Amino acid sequence: MTDVSAQSSEANRRLDAIDRKILMVLQEDASLSVAEIGDRVGLSSTPCWKRIQRLEADGVILRRVALVDQNKIGLGISVFVSVESADHSEAWLRKFAEAVSSMPEVMEFYRMAGDVDYMLRVVVADMQSYDVFYKKLISAVPLKNVTSRFAMEKIKSVTALPVPPV
Repeated sequence: MTDVSAQSSEANRRLDAIDRKILMVLQEDASLSVAEIGDRVGLSSTPCWKRIQRLEADGVILRRVALVDQNKIGLGISVFVSVESADHSEAWLRKFAEAVSSMPEVMEFYRMAGDVDYMLRVVVADMQSYDVFYKKLISAVPLKNVTSRFAMEKIKSVTALPVPPV
């Protein structure tokens, strides 16, 4: 078993039904007070707070953030960018990952299996902004192919993971 799968399996075993309820409540509304979270999961404030602290210390809860409507701040275009590379060396990947990770327009960045090497989810204000991003992307490192797919409508978008039962 790999280190990552061992850690995931170990963390999964330590999460009981109440921990899972806490995770579901926090994913829905992280601004709730500890007392409100405790009420929803059947705990008083102190044990609820200790569980939340443990979930954070164990890295199960990565951080608590505010979700912002991209359209209301002028970022109305979502683009899914597929990237193919002719170079699969570690040095190339390191340089590419550093360059892409530093681009604020990139919301998600994945190394893929299949016919595409990398997939990016990019948000920009308009086509001119995307063109500026695209030129920055293709100048970062040599690329074999870049394909851009523009989202016309967001049909579903969630941030809450489906927490599996015990």
